[in-house]
Amino acid sequence: MRFTNLTRGAGIGANCYRLDLPEGTVLLDCGMHPEHVGRDSTPMLEELEQTVVRSTILTHAHQDHVGCLPLLQSQQREMPVLMTEGTARISDIMLHNSVNVMIRQQEELKLPDYPLFGHRGIELSSRMWRTCPLDRPLDLDGNRTASDGTSVTFHDAGHILGSTGVMIRSEGKSFFYTGDVNFEDQTIQTGARFPEGPVDVLLMETTRGDAPMPEGATRLTEEERFAKAVAAALEKGSSVTIPVFALGKTQEIMALLWKMQRERVIPPIPIYIGGLGSKITAVYDTMAYRLSRNLPKLQLMNDVAPYVAGGAEISSLNPRKRAIYSLSSGMMTEHTLSNVFARKVLPDPEQHLFFVGYADPSSPGGRVRNANPGDMVELGPPGGPIPFHCHREIFNLSAHARREDLLSYAVKVRPKTVLLVHGDDPAIEWFKRELYASLPDTMVIAPPPGQPIEF
Repeated sequence: MRFTNLTRGAGIGANCYRLDLPEGTVLLDCGMHPEHVGRDSTPMLEELEQTVVRSTILTHAHQDHVGCLPLLQSQQREMPVLMTEGTARISDIMLHNSVNVMIRQQEELKLPDYPLFGHRGIELSSRMWRTCPLDRPLDLDGNRTASDGTSVTFHDAGHILGSTGVMIRSEGKSFFYTGDVNFEDQTIQTGARFPEGPVDVLLMETTRGDAPMPEGATRLTEEERFAKAVAAALEKGSSVTIPVFALGKTQEIMALLWKMQRERVIPPIPIYIGGLGSKITAVYDTMAYRLSRNLPKLQLMNDVAPYVAGGAEISSLNPRKRAIYSLSSGMMTEHTLSNVFARKVLPDPEQHLFFVGYADPSSPGGRVRNANPGDMVELGPPGGPIPFHCHREIFNLSAHARREDLLSYAVKVRPKTVLLVHGDDPAIEWFKRELYASLPDTMVIAPPPGQPIEF
């Protein structure tokens, strides 16, 4: 096996990894960096110009893992793409939304090569998508395979609907890629069910390596703290704004708010979500009975009955109307609903802004999370900095595994080599230190972009 990190600049962004096997080259994910544009937003696909890729394996449908898939497929037209059914259905929604975003960016930023692909390109690309079951060995084309050949097996990663880790076995060697993983149950999503036998190579995300849980904190205690804070804000007559990712976090927060209303922690209250979030929520509802999940009977669009706010409507909404505004994006990226709405929320000391997941420190959401009262915060165009006076709280309801859980999993499978990806430098450094101490015979590598590693 030979591994090459094709994530431009490494870190969290346009995630894409090359694995050369005796039966051909396989790619793991092909994402787009949500904070960059143009070439900087793509993986290092130029490294594949002279390569025929046998297949691509997609772990889940978040933009940083799927966003450049049609661009890759336009260069590798006969290449099958393996994924779960849930990932396929959501990827179609996410990619068409991405085209709309790129068209707007092309108009505003005058980018000559945008959009990188169009709606028709997605339709053509999806013909090569192969939906795969969990826990069943497949060949590199997505067909059932004999046990003695190269095999690909998907395992539930517990991150979002359809998310998986992937085991690849070839010529007596095993390679396991966690993808984005969560070992704990969330409100809807059940925790990961990963293989626990020894592996030769472990490719592992490190997102929360620099984010320790407070002493005594658990998912349950964070949910309870969140519930009390929402209830207190509403009791004062205030509204609550929650920046969320359209995929995953929107659905989890809707389910959590439904439980809070059902248990009379909060009164019936209008709940607003975005249009993209509503489309993805419909997939969650459609597939509710077909997946291993909590609350399988819960139909979010019917039982929660949220108001769906579009881009034109968001500017007319009044945050002083007592309601819960669960708006994407989670990082408050420029031109998203949460970014537009935050311009009304930040200056108002009566408003409550609750963060529930990860935000890149350089993103508008990251800047708001780190701001001090009275600071001027840059949210990006249009307009200048916004004064920060609202009440802000941060809750750890991440869909990514705690660093301690990832470390425990690595110790359990005792890999000969660990490859650390999908994390900022401090996160990766924490894992390096802990893995060296816990697995002294294991080689620990943070693979630099574009440099092949042989096993």
